[in-house]
Amino acid sequence: MILHLTECPRDAMQGIKTFIPTSKKIEYLNQLLDIGFDTLDFGSFVSAKTIPQMSDTADVITELNTKTSTKLLSIIANFKGATQALQFKNIAILGYPFSISETFQKRNTNASISESLIRLNDIYELVKAEHRQLRVYLSMAFGNPYGDPWNKTIVLEWFKRIYDIGIREIALADTTGSATPELIAELYSNITSQFHDAIIPLHLHAAPFNHDLKINAALKVNCLTWDSALLGYGGCPMASDALTGNINTEKLLQNLKKHNIAHKLNLPKLSEAAKTAHDLFMRFT
Repeated sequence: MILHLTECPRDAMQGIKTFIPTSKKIEYLNQLLDIGFDTLDFGSFVSAKTIPQMSDTADVITELNTKTSTKLLSIIANFKGATQALQFKNIAILGYPFSISETFQKRNTNASISESLIRLNDIYELVKAEHRQLRVYLSMAFGNPYGDPWNKTIVLEWFKRIYDIGIREIALADTTGSATPELIAELYSNITSQFHDAIIPLHLHAAPFNHDLKINAALKVNCLTWDSALLGYGGCPMASDALTGNINTEKLLQNLKKHNIAHKLNLPKLSEAAKTAHDLFMRFT
């Protein structure tokens, strides 16, 4: 069994309203690149008006450590963003958020689901031509707060439509932290049993009291591909519970140990990065 961990500082930082100096971001990201994560979700090429915190991504990437095995992932929301990201050779993976909620897709990428599907096809062809990877985040995979149609069959149908494009990395994203442990286990095991060659990360959000419940539910159905963030920071700007954030990297590692699942992270360096994260997030929040 191969464990794959994506650390998500971009998701942690993007909702902070006070602009974090570029030099501070670079310092923190380089710490993370020295820990041994498989992937680092470090920034995004999206509208600076929409996500001002990420407006310096192009400046950040030029100062990041390239002598690392960690792959860099950047979020993009349209063809223009994909073109910008692909200008940087050390970005290995582009992440595209595709929502099965019409309301959220329009709010998040200023496009309908049908328009987003066309975008996705075009972006996939571009990324493939550049010999990079494309990860699609299937957002609202565990429900949505808008009253849009949602059920497990709809999730499966959209997963298959994206898979049929040729995309083989499709993350199940719990956008508002609403997934129950039972739903996580059922939906994840159902999809993985049908798409054997797909890489299916879990991008969950949780409150402090249910991190362990969600993590263990997924581990019990053999989920070994995770997104998380130090301190569990960031994550869910649309969740009704302000305490809801990303899956906490430290809690994830604790639960991996209980399940006798090994990882390759440098724990002393992770501990130092956690201190930096605390200082950074507390100072600028």
